Amino acid sequence: MPVHRSGTTTSRRSPRILAAGALLAALALPLTLPGAAYAAGTEAVPERGTARMGQGVIAHDGQGGVPAGRAVQTEGVDVSSHQGDVAWPTLWNSGVKWAYVKATEGTYYKNTYFTQQYTGSYDVGMIRGTYHFATPDTTSGAAQANHFVDNGGGWSRDGRTLPGVLDIEWNPYGAQCYGKTQAGMVAWIRDFVNTYRARTGRDPVIYTATSWWKDCTGNNASFGATNPLWVARYNTTVGELPAGWSFYTMWQYTSSGPTVGDHNRFNGALDRVVALANG
Repeated sequence: MPVHRSGTTTSRRSPRILAAGALLAALALPLTLPGAAYAAGTEAVPERGTARMGQGVIAHDGQGGVPAGRAVQTEGVDVSSHQGDVAWPTLWNSGVKWAYVKATEGTYYKNTYFTQQYTGSYDVGMIRGTYHFATPDTTSGAAQANHFVDNGGGWSRDGRTLPGVLDIEWNPYGAQCYGKTQAGMVAWIRDFVNTYRARTGRDPVIYTATSWWKDCTGNNASFGATNPLWVARYNTTVGELPAGWSFYTMWQYTSSGPTVGDHNRFNGALDRVVALANG
């Protein structure tokens, strides 16, 4: 009941009511933070730096069976800190001949298992390369390409080093297109690939999923003539490719393969893998 003193009005509130109000205010606070809309969904926003190639494929595109037969294709894997120390001899003996290792993400992260994964794959005889997980909402394409090259993403013509990969896919930390318009996303990708080529002399491979590419670039066709395609689809066939590419170079077909999970097929025999490494 209000109490009037010296022309003012105050109210007596019980400690229990005050505590309840404080709790409600605390619960409401995360809704004002970046990424809160995503966090309020079915899963929490993961920690920055933990993104990995193909992380959003099953959630957005689902998965089917494993493709039958290999035709003239060469098995490969992709790894990140998610896998930790990798049993490279086991993979080599199972027929895996090439590998990609996550090097960087944004301009804020470097793979803490990079040395074991990158050097270990080389030591058993694999042809290997590195990939960058893009976060177009944090810094420019040029800044991220430079961070990548400066931290493991370079290239050398030694027949054992594959060109770097731009991993551009669903945002695990927020809106799937990183808050960019389709034109803005195309410009960001162009900034990255141009900078990478200027630094290394190679056109980077683009890893993506067709459905994401359609949604976030408007199915832009301007990269197919220069950038090899690594397409993600967990099913028995590779399916429709993004506009501009008439064939894929690599296909990530599962995230539940032996030893490391992510398995891929290179569209050609081992000599074609070597050719890509040599530029």
